[in-house]
Amino acid sequence: MKSGFESLAQLATPDLADARLALLVVLLMLAAFIDVRTFRIPNWLTYGGAVIGLVLGTAIQWRLLGPAWAADGLLWSLGGLAAGLALMLPMYALRVMGAGDVKLMAMAGAFLGLGQIVPAVLCVFVAGGVLAVGYALWRRAFGRMTANVVDIVQSMAFAAMSGVRAGAPRPSVGNLPYGVSISAGTIAWVVLSQA
Repeated sequence: MKSGFESLAQLATPDLADARLALLVVLLMLAAFIDVRTFRIPNWLTYGGAVIGLVLGTAIQWRLLGPAWAADGLLWSLGGLAAGLALMLPMYALRVMGAGDVKLMAMAGAFLGLGQIVPAVLCVFVAGGVLAVGYALWRRAFGRMTANVVDIVQSMAFAAMSGVRAGAPRPSVGNLPYGVSISAGTIAWVVLSQA
């Protein structure tokens, strides 16, 4: 009699890898929609999505290479999750983004794996920059946004050299749901990597 995981692994085919990416896109679009409406990304979405990404990564390796390789699939997904979390934590520490955004990128890492998360994060930062510039121009606050970016860079440099955290940041240009940038950048990377 097969266990539940063995049954899931038997269903896995190369098409499951495509289905995994399609599910990631759906989860990211849902997160962006919720973030725009509520300025929050719910834990059920990030934690649940991360678990699904870990299970699918393991099942795909199990099916493609056999049970002996299942642990590699799990480690591949865990590495992506950890890297997504680690790459976004500095932004959270600087109060540039919220905890939900960090968890969303970690969830995406569970689906993408360690080898794909770094370029996906770079695409996210590009998407975030474009969205922030567009938002600042729309609000006619580009100068204030530029001054805020300069302050952040100076604070980071000062903290790195002295170990002392800088003073209070300038007033924000406005709230921007960064889940949209995470979704747009990650989806862009998924599309580019499949081309």
